[in-house]
Amino acid sequence: MNIYTKKRRWKLILLIVAVFIVITSLWFSNILVNKIAREERINIEIWANAIQRKADLVSYTEKFFEQIQAEERKRAEILADAFANIKYAEDSKSLDFYLKIITYNTTIPVILTDKYDSITNARNVDDIDFDGLYRLKGKLKREFSRFEPIRLNYYGDEYVKLYFKESRIFTELRQVLDDLIESFFSEVVRNAASVPVIITDSSKRHILEYGNMDTINLTDTVFIKKVIQKMEEENPPIEIDLAGQGIQYIFYKDSPLLTNLRYYPYIQFGIVGLFIIFAYLMFDTARKSEQNQVWVGMSKETAHQLGTPLSSMMAWLELLDMKGIRDESLIEIRKDIGRLQNITERFSKIGSPPKLEPVNVVGVIYDSVNYIKSRTSNKINYKINLSNDKEVIVPLNENLFEWVIENLCKNAIDAMNGQGILKIDILEEEKYVHIDLSDTGKGIPKSLYKTIFNPGYTSKKRGWGLGLSLSKRIIQNYHKGKIFVKQSIYARPGNIEPGTGTVFRISLRKHV
Repeated sequence: MNIYTKKRRWKLILLIVAVFIVITSLWFSNILVNKIAREERINIEIWANAIQRKADLVSYTEKFFEQIQAEERKRAEILADAFANIKYAEDSKSLDFYLKIITYNTTIPVILTDKYDSITNARNVDDIDFDGLYRLKGKLKREFSRFEPIRLNYYGDEYVKLYFKESRIFTELRQVLDDLIESFFSEVVRNAASVPVIITDSSKRHILEYGNMDTINLTDTVFIKKVIQKMEEENPPIEIDLAGQGIQYIFYKDSPLLTNLRYYPYIQFGIVGLFIIFAYLMFDTARKSEQNQVWVGMSKETAHQLGTPLSSMMAWLELLDMKGIRDESLIEIRKDIGRLQNITERFSKIGSPPKLEPVNVVGVIYDSVNYIKSRTSNKINYKINLSNDKEVIVPLNENLFEWVIENLCKNAIDAMNGQGILKIDILEEEKYVHIDLSDTGKGIPKSLYKTIFNPGYTSKKRGWGLGLSLSKRIIQNYHKGKIFVKQSIYARPGNIEPGTGTVFRISLRKHV
């Protein structure tokens, strides 16, 4: 098992652990949130019930006041009868009875007038100062005309009128009722449960009062309609019938705290997730930077180490030439030394921007294949779909690009165990050229399409696992192109079928 297989396994394990932690945390957070939400809902329901009961209390108080008002009307009528009949009392007992009725009225302000509104008598009225001739008019008449005066007929067209108004006690009770209504609205809109509230009239369109709402949008009728509709969907409105104000509705919805609690776990893990992603990207960038430094350092050191024996070998060849020794083996040795010099130059260029020049990529591919072909088995059949005289100009560093083609060819030969077909297709587009290198080897599992380009990954018993990694670096970083596994038909060992194999694609921008 190589390091990348272990890495994938650990990634999978860590992913499963992370998912388990997230699910467990969300589950536990949801339990807490739902518990708080239930308590918040109970508080809202308690508030709604309290508002409903207080509305019922206000309504009952108003009905009670109406009954008191009716009773005062009856008392005023009894007083009027007493005033009318006191002159016709037949005996002292009847006179005492009428006088008691009039005297015991210590609360209801009354004024007795003739049919011309001249005041003849008054009771419980402090602001009247008359000597028996005083006409009921102006502000005083308006004040006592709130209720219809009681008319008492004597004989013929002669009659008197008894004007009256609310008693002092009833006026004080009326003030208590008004204060109660005012405090009721204040309690609704400024509720301790922080519930957004809207109080409307019977049409459910016009807002009378509101609380814990955004005042900016309350002038928008469309917005108001949507908000009221949403509130009504969440909770049925509370219907109230207040004194002198008709039917009204109290709409309310969940408090901002309850709403925020529902989304808190997801926001929390979203922020944590973003932080983890950011941290991972930072560490990944730092890791890649370290890898680049290692690549550059290793390449420079390799080039330096190869330089010393190469210089020595070249000196020995020159010495043999001076001695007049000529042999075919020496010619091949000189070629290999040149090849080693080329490899040394390649390593020395890793880490520094290479110089790209317009080059015929077809010729470079033919040269690389010919070099490989002369050093491999005859059982490998090489095929290139374009002839050598075809020109496709691409900005290249020829030395480094040859290295990529050689790496891909060597890997293909190893995958085919030294026999099979190695085919190179060069496909032109308007701005790009695609180079497909295919073999008839054992193929690559789809799960390894990206892993094989990681440094150190190899399926061979020998090798450093640097060939494809270097190839990717050369194509992507230096030539701004792409290299990837286009397709692969994987066959497990012992089950290789005809037509299996792998296709690598290199995509490069053409020279303009």
